[in-house]
Amino acid sequence: MFNFIFKSLPYLRCVVSTSPIRTLHFLQHDPLSSSPSLKSISTTSDQHSFTVDYLTKSCGLRPEEALSASKYITIKTPDKPDSVLAFFSSHEFTETQISLLIRRCPRVLMSDPENTLFPKIVFFHSKGFLTQDSAKILSTTPAVWKTKSSHRTISSRNSSSPKRKRMPLLNTLLGFCCVPELNIVALFTEKPQAFTANADRFKEIVEEVKKMGFNPTTMMFGIVIHTLGAMSKSTWEKKVEVYKKWGLSEDEMLVAFVKHLRCMMASEDKIMGMMDFFVNKMGWESSIIVRRPGLLSLSLERRIIPRCLVYQILLSKGLIKKDFGLIKMMDYPESYFIQKYVKKYEEEAPELLKLYQDKLNLSK
Repeated sequence: MFNFIFKSLPYLRCVVSTSPIRTLHFLQHDPLSSSPSLKSISTTSDQHSFTVDYLTKSCGLRPEEALSASKYITIKTPDKPDSVLAFFSSHEFTETQISLLIRRCPRVLMSDPENTLFPKIVFFHSKGFLTQDSAKILSTTPAVWKTKSSHRTISSRNSSSPKRKRMPLLNTLLGFCCVPELNIVALFTEKPQAFTANADRFKEIVEEVKKMGFNPTTMMFGIVIHTLGAMSKSTWEKKVEVYKKWGLSEDEMLVAFVKHLRCMMASEDKIMGMMDFFVNKMGWESSIIVRRPGLLSLSLERRIIPRCLVYQILLSKGLIKKDFGLIKMMDYPESYFIQKYVKKYEEEAPELLKLYQDKLNLSK
């Protein structure tokens, strides 16, 4: 980590000096020479125009994006935002990542690179994140910039100082749950939005996941946290109520969720439609969804209904037996399914392919 900090020191000296910054590729103009100076900005209208112009030409935002961002900041001179752009560029943020971050969090342009931005980079590096991973996370998760960081607390993992709250969600996983840092790095890199929840709600979710029996030392623990964090508690409860209408208990739904997380990510309408088809159209027991929760991740119109039609036709012609593995049939790739269950019976059921394709077309 010391090598990383030492490498960043030249940048810090650059920020406080008067030497010019390294220009990004999308800096098509020199704001110091082509934009109005502070003295010439005499009205709010002029300041707004300068802000929009800077966001467009120096930050790569589209005109409409710049107009939207200008509601949150007013740029009077380019000095501070120039130093912020230089900071991001020197820490391997791509032009696209810089534009994305500014579009989502315009106020970051008014930050102090040395005292506000740099500690964030150091913190992530101290937790094992590569520079490129840090750039990805920090550009896609604006909420991270709202947390407090401190050089003095970066390495004191067990510190009880109030400043440990700078990254409350990370601290919850590191200390409260003993989740391995490598797993946190992987989760934060792939699903940074998992860490944007309210801190109290986040702790509540962590407790729920532990009660479900997921092992904190596995990657699945973090994935489940992300899944639950993607919906409110009331949304979860509403979906459980939908399943209960079909005779399933909350414990059964937890069993299904542990097997296949996406069974609780489906909308209430989709859950209701799926259960209606399984129980009322196909005559299955509602518990089928507990045994095979992965069915909820499939398309009812594009996968389940057309393939059940093929099954019913083959069954009616005596080409397959009633105990045929219909559920397994749902999992096969499209090309394999057609070859094995449609084209295989072209002589016995020549109409099968057309009926199957017609059913697919109706679902479009």
